[in-house]
Amino acid sequence: MPLVPMRAILEAAEKYNYAQGAFNVNAVAQAKAVIEVHEMFRSAAIIQGADLANAFMGGRTDFANGTLEDKKVGANNIAKAVKQYAENSPIPVALHLDHGKTIDSCVAAMDGGYTSVMIDGSSLPFEDNIALTREVVKLAHARGVTVEGELGVLAGVEDHVFSATSTYTNPLDAIKFIKATGVDALAISYGTKHGANKGANAVIRKEIAIATKECLLHEGIFCALVSHGSSTVPQYIVKEINALGGTITNAHGIPRDQLIEVSKLGIAKINVDTDIRLAVTRNLRELFWYNPELRSHESIKPIYELLQTKTSDFDPRVFLTPIMDTVMYGVVPNEDVALIVGAIEKGVKEAVGTLIVDFDSYGKAPLVENVTLDEMAERYRKAGI
Repeated sequence: MPLVPMRAILEAAEKYNYAQGAFNVNAVAQAKAVIEVHEMFRSAAIIQGADLANAFMGGRTDFANGTLEDKKVGANNIAKAVKQYAENSPIPVALHLDHGKTIDSCVAAMDGGYTSVMIDGSSLPFEDNIALTREVVKLAHARGVTVEGELGVLAGVEDHVFSATSTYTNPLDAIKFIKATGVDALAISYGTKHGANKGANAVIRKEIAIATKECLLHEGIFCALVSHGSSTVPQYIVKEINALGGTITNAHGIPRDQLIEVSKLGIAKINVDTDIRLAVTRNLRELFWYNPELRSHESIKPIYELLQTKTSDFDPRVFLTPIMDTVMYGVVPNEDVALIVGAIEKGVKEAVGTLIVDFDSYGKAPLVENVTLDEMAERYRKAGI
């Protein structure tokens, strides 16, 4: 089916009291795998491309320095792949821009085919964050595109999102922000943390989510609450990576039981990136470990060499630069690259499938309304938002 606005998926999660996982991808094979594993569990799917993921998918291997033009190309590449695999899928699929930092980045994503965008003004003063977010809402809602904002600051590092400390979200400020901007979803800061090093004893401040949700109910406002920095960082995968030659240290995630709890306390969308990175990296290392003859095969030898020299890295983008046509367009030129693609897909399905069950979105795909962007735009127009 055609891609749906993310709001339709979030409305179902809100109504039926479960959380929808939102999973970041950086390659065509990852997008394909995310859709396929959601189909297996009959769950709707939210696929996320971060701002810098768009740069990488636009061919910029030094993606941290990606230009707006790189991001435009990448947005088109990701959207084309997601549309291709979603077209004949029985589940609703939304494509969401994660951590868009500028209006131009959000517009580039919408022009490319994204059905939802995040504008992250959380580092700005409160009123400036409102002004920036409101402008994106005006542009997006006219197209039927969902908008996620952010209030409060998460500690940690993920792509170009960095903060040494957290600033928790004030529930009353959240209500003011939502009323002033008209956002469909709001990422809150309540104890989660970006990246793989969340600390060995991470604790979610669930009372912030509960209070914010109660305020929304009291005001009669729809806005889905979002949990960023929510990767669980499975310790068994970290141990396996290190047993296969990796040197990852201080890697800890958010305990799964805490995420399961908040999924019933008002959090409707839970973002996950690091778990996928770890599972894919483990699979790449495992492929060469158990098939040493592949290490000298011309088309994938550079991947092996990167794995050998960058032992503390676990972002697959570091290792996949030798096969950018495969990353960007899904091209599989030979059997060796097919093995790499297979390893990527299996890693994604392992990480994502577990969380579909944890977040209770399995079997919920039929609950999501099949609404088009044009229909959603008309709803926004009538509601004046």
